[in-house]
Amino acid sequence: MPSELVKEYFRTQNLAHIWCPGCGNGIVTRAIVKAIDALGLNKDDVCIVSGIGCSSRAPGYLDFNTLHTTHGRALAFATGVKLANPKLNVIVITGDGDSSAIGGNHLIHACRRNIDITTIVFNNNTYGMTGGQFSPTTPTGDKGTTAPYGSIDPNFDLCNLAQAAGASYVARGTVYAANALEKNIKEAIQNKGFSFVEAMSTCPTYYGRKNKKGTAVDMVEYLRDHAIMKAAWDKLPDEKKEGKFVVGKLHHIERPEYTEQYDKLIERVRKVD
Repeated sequence: MPSELVKEYFRTQNLAHIWCPGCGNGIVTRAIVKAIDALGLNKDDVCIVSGIGCSSRAPGYLDFNTLHTTHGRALAFATGVKLANPKLNVIVITGDGDSSAIGGNHLIHACRRNIDITTIVFNNNTYGMTGGQFSPTTPTGDKGTTAPYGSIDPNFDLCNLAQAAGASYVARGTVYAANALEKNIKEAIQNKGFSFVEAMSTCPTYYGRKNKKGTAVDMVEYLRDHAIMKAAWDKLPDEKKEGKFVVGKLHHIERPEYTEQYDKLIERVRKVD
């Protein structure tokens, strides 16, 4: 029951939340909590880390070990936590700007190392908390407070970026298909290595209003109508992919995990000494 999840996993004294009506962040947060609950993880064995932004307020509402850190540095803090206590399930909650702009360098190196951290990006295509500036994922031509005539920047495909940088698990979901998103998060937590899940969310207040995307419902329906599962995507000709995006588990390989390699290094050094 939803009420039982709230009592078990939320700091109810910190509610109600700050998110705007129609924001998708609550749906993604619920998917994270349901994934943790389904896996039966002990709350004391979970550490949730965030940076700065709308999405990064989520750990303040969640009753786990939590860190609310500086802008773009969530993965740096999370790396320290994981190295200090490799047994912890470390989950990073971050936004598209927080993770791929100021935090972009930390992202690519966490992927490269394949450290056992699950990163969930709440992607609403804008900097919502700080006033609607365009972000690295804002579609080319769309507007933000720092791009009043439309952004001319090409936008990142964050999943392609994570895979190219070395992440061993990569998936994308949407706030429309919340159950599928929960499944991807469960798989990501279970993966031994760096896991990256992009959660396509909605920001009707800044991004939607400025770009005439309609109501919050219209924005969720857009995600429904333009998302294509990976199995179907792979069979489509390029012209059918135009204006659409792929969802589901996009990439999964086995690679050596960073903290395990670090422990092996320590053992080698001790034997030499």
